[in-house]
Amino acid sequence: MAKDKEAKQQFQLKVPKGTKDWAGTDMIIRDKIFSTITDVFKRHGATTIDTPVFELKEILSGKYGEDSKLIYDLADQGGELCSLRYDLTVPFARWLAMNASVQSIKRYHIAKVYRRDAPAMSKGRMREFYQCDFDIAGTYDPMLPDAEILRITCEIFEGLGWDGKYTIKLNHRKILDGVFEVCGVPKDKLRTISSAVDKLDKAPWDEVRREMTEEKGLDPDVADKIGGYVVRKGGKELLETLKKDEAFVANASAKQGLEDMALLFDYLDVFAVLPRISFDLSLARGLDYYTGVIYEVVTEGSAPSTSEGQKVQQRAKKEGKDKARDADEDGSSDPYVGVGSVAAGGRYDELVGMFSGKAQIPCVGISFGVDRIFSITKARTERAKGAAAVRANEVDVYVMAFGGKGFDGLLKERMEVATTLWDGGIKAEFSYKLKPKLAAQFKSAEAGGVPLAVILGADELAAGQVRVKELGLPDGHADKDGVLVAKARVVDEVRERLGRRQGASAAGVGVGVVEDEVARLSVA
Repeated sequence: MAKDKEAKQQFQLKVPKGTKDWAGTDMIIRDKIFSTITDVFKRHGATTIDTPVFELKEILSGKYGEDSKLIYDLADQGGELCSLRYDLTVPFARWLAMNASVQSIKRYHIAKVYRRDAPAMSKGRMREFYQCDFDIAGTYDPMLPDAEILRITCEIFEGLGWDGKYTIKLNHRKILDGVFEVCGVPKDKLRTISSAVDKLDKAPWDEVRREMTEEKGLDPDVADKIGGYVVRKGGKELLETLKKDEAFVANASAKQGLEDMALLFDYLDVFAVLPRISFDLSLARGLDYYTGVIYEVVTEGSAPSTSEGQKVQQRAKKEGKDKARDADEDGSSDPYVGVGSVAAGGRYDELVGMFSGKAQIPCVGISFGVDRIFSITKARTERAKGAAAVRANEVDVYVMAFGGKGFDGLLKERMEVATTLWDGGIKAEFSYKLKPKLAAQFKSAEAGGVPLAVILGADELAAGQVRVKELGLPDGHADKDGVLVAKARVVDEVRERLGRRQGASAAGVGVGVVEDEVARLSVA
């Protein structure tokens, strides 16, 4: 017994690193993100599918380049080697290959994925996290689906209230391959050098060049030539500059990529997306399955603080140890750890064919990282001056009652009014106490940020009336005391008031307001 007791005391109750429990206002914020993203997906004609949380290991193997080391492998169960899904794109391609009758589809999928990465929890870098994917599969005229994907991206971030505070970094794998070929990268090093270039959003060029030359054996002169290209970024003007580079345009891959980008820019102009675009030659996307346009969405907090990060690394080298993550266990305070991209994707025309061995189904898509979006959205909400508190629920009406001597709580009457509101499609709740105190009822409404109250009193009920009151109004407001309405009209009155409040943030009710409301009604 003593040993059992000691074992229990030593057991640490916690969730695994890189995971978290979700509750309270965090769930409210996350659900709002889900609904905003889903609404946009449906607006553009998407249908949804679902796939298993784990796949056969051979399905996922060889699809993610160097990131394949981050796949979670599972123990052999019944003769099948399986792995937790790394993303939602490869399972989608596998699904298309298994459903040959589906030759075109706009699909979205919202589900958890898993990566054996070093977590930084406060920045949304997790080992278990949600992705929201939108993909267009099928054979269409060039760049039209690609342009719509980027339009969808802008609609989502505007819908989340980011007000243009984000940038879509855009590149083309054929342009990038053209850069490598023109600069003289051996074919067997194309993907590894591409992976190194993809780190330019996390490390300075000197570090990336060192990886290319010292770790991956690239000729230093070739690396310097690559550097002359990949540090460039801009808009249409960069496209025009590259078109004038004779050696570059002479490369077939680069020429095709530039033609695609020129057409894409024209369509993005029509879709009013160009102001959000940065044509960035350093964008590589390390995943092996991309074949055309690639993109990432970044915002403040996406990239690390380069100057601070370099100082940390230099200090670590002098001390002979890695101090890049010693500020806290998950790296959240590390100045060289950014949130990273909040959405990313591109064109992958050959992935389905890897599974089917038959006709290819061209695809293009994007994946939104909900946990990273959540981290930034929550931080912005907390920084915003005068921002309304996030409501703990979506209840619109709190049904309450009060009375003097002999007050029996009017429980059945409160239940009846709540039933009427529910039947009318209105979110409502009431106290489960038989004789609730008035102050306690107001505090319950305050805790949930409930905007309206329906207040019952014995005299009013005898006259067939209830009081509908908007909570949190300042003293002197014309509607401070609420209005008496016929009990039969309570649903109509509540709907009218909710309609007038549409688009406004729910008002919180402070302790002072609670005391004021109790005093007013007690006197009445």
